[in-house]
Amino acid sequence: MSLLNQKTLKNSVQFNGVGLHNGKFVNLFIKPAEPDTGIVFKRVDLKHNNLVYPSFLNVSNTSLNTTISNDFGVKVSTIEHLMGALFSLGIDNAFIEIDNDEVPILDGSAKEFIEKILATDFVVSNKPIKIIKINKKIEFEDGERIISIEPSKLSLDIEFELKYNNEIIGNQKNKINVYNDELKDILNSRTFCLYEDVEAIKKIGLAKGGSLDNAIVVKGSHILNKDGLRNSKEFVNHKILDCIGDLFTSGYRIIGSVKCSQGGHYLTNKLLRKVFSDNSNFSIIEIREKNLPHTLINRSLLRSIA
Repeated sequence: MSLLNQKTLKNSVQFNGVGLHNGKFVNLFIKPAEPDTGIVFKRVDLKHNNLVYPSFLNVSNTSLNTTISNDFGVKVSTIEHLMGALFSLGIDNAFIEIDNDEVPILDGSAKEFIEKILATDFVVSNKPIKIIKINKKIEFEDGERIISIEPSKLSLDIEFELKYNNEIIGNQKNKINVYNDELKDILNSRTFCLYEDVEAIKKIGLAKGGSLDNAIVVKGSHILNKDGLRNSKEFVNHKILDCIGDLFTSGYRIIGSVKCSQGGHYLTNKLLRKVFSDNSNFSIIEIREKNLPHTLINRSLLRSIA
């Protein structure tokens, strides 16, 4: 069966921990789903109107996380790291049962999601994966922040630039090919903040579950986490992880080249809304294995599950 066909998990996988922003303990199960289901969140703590779909159109908040909501106001927040893990592993269909309104932050990256999901088997269907190819350059600007996507041959490239007035973070750049490059440093990179911003973030009701166990905290020229950084570009790499997860709210594998400077959840969502506002911006690709020889999931991760 083709690796270009839709995949789901063979068995359920469980996670639990605190939400980064609400500070509440949460249980989460990722369960198998039928082809063409897509990714569906189910708030099992609620009896009615409890399905929430991670579509860019359902994104209701982009302040320090990506939150999705349904028409009844039921929400699930901080979905981006889990969505990034699912996209990178090529999981097209899954039911995600969750008993609170925020995905557990775990270690602040996608590392634990990846490791547990890789430990289970996968089921490959006879339905082809869903792919769009970007036809022309689309751009969104917000002051000095800018994001764009333009055509590429057969890849999803993400080039990200981060600028911070801090000597540790400073200016960082990285560029990856999502379907070909080794993604370990991207998927293992943790969320971060400046020490001086912590109190301001908490005053607006966020980061109640934040700690040095799930976030990098930078104070002046020092990293407060005792083990330091996991890789030399962990700050910008985490932004790329967020971008991958947010792009998956499109519901498609994407063939295109993304460039972003000073961006985040808000810019990525605005870009997707602009892309899908005009059907001439993209083409839906029908798979023909003769002219599309490689799976549109990361090859190094694929070797781990082969």
